[in-house]
Amino acid sequence: MSVVLPKSDSVEIREVWNDNLEEEFALIRDIVDDYPYIAMDTEFPGVVLRPLAQFKNINDYNYHTLKDNVDMLKLIQLGLTFSDENGNLPTCGSEKHCIWQFNFREFNVNEDIFASDSIEMLKQCGIDFNKNTEMGIDANRFGELLMSSGIVLNPNICWVTFHSGYDFGYLLKLLTQKELPETQVGFFNLIKIYFPMVYDIKHLMRFCNHLHGGLNKLAEILEVERIGVCHQAGSDSLLTSHAFKKLKESYFNGSTEKYAGVLYGLGVENGDGQQHRIEEIVNHGDVYYLSSYGYIKASENHTK
Repeated sequence: MSVVLPKSDSVEIREVWNDNLEEEFALIRDIVDDYPYIAMDTEFPGVVLRPLAQFKNINDYNYHTLKDNVDMLKLIQLGLTFSDENGNLPTCGSEKHCIWQFNFREFNVNEDIFASDSIEMLKQCGIDFNKNTEMGIDANRFGELLMSSGIVLNPNICWVTFHSGYDFGYLLKLLTQKELPETQVGFFNLIKIYFPMVYDIKHLMRFCNHLHGGLNKLAEILEVERIGVCHQAGSDSLLTSHAFKKLKESYFNGSTEKYAGVLYGLGVENGDGQQHRIEEIVNHGDVYYLSSYGYIKASENHTK
């Protein structure tokens, strides 16, 4: 079946703040059974820490970078787009299709650590950090409502993402109210519990000729139109949803199940403790470390 994507004037990005959080979750609980595909995106304060310990491969380094940053930093925004297996969006009792954008209060641009380029980009894209501080969602309250919403711990839900290790890291932090596990095995075991079916489009792209780059580049190649503002989580989640449907139809004949459970750039598949060949793979016997020239093998001589 061909994917018919909605036009921009037919989509409402529902802004969620602390005062309407419960009523929006009530809507989500009503539609989730009929729209079990959830595309997800987050906005956060960037990457501020790089671990200096030794790691046996780049995927372990990637995970510890993720863990250190998610443990320290705070989520700014979450976007969720629900659809059915044919890519249709819910209407929530109105004439327009609806998606959700959750705005959180915890991050304080005047007090908290952040990557300057990330925050400047989010400001340019219209995120009002003062409004988030004053009206934003309490993260603990959100985690409680998310836990009882029917969209986590549910094997019938299919999560659709793009290069989403950090996205899931922040969601797990909200759900567990704990720091992330010390190991990738522990991380993927939690993913398997809370999000049993996961697709990372960046991983799927590895099996498609001529597909490369980030989400915007992929959308351009697939001729998928953005609705809303780039680098706001609601718009990005909708673009992720549309790109997945187009990708699934155009490159995978509608069948992507065997590619589930893998997050691009991380090295454990489905929590079974086995290294999975994703992104850059190195020999497990070599030790790697971070230098001013990047991530290099300890046994090699590198000159600029």
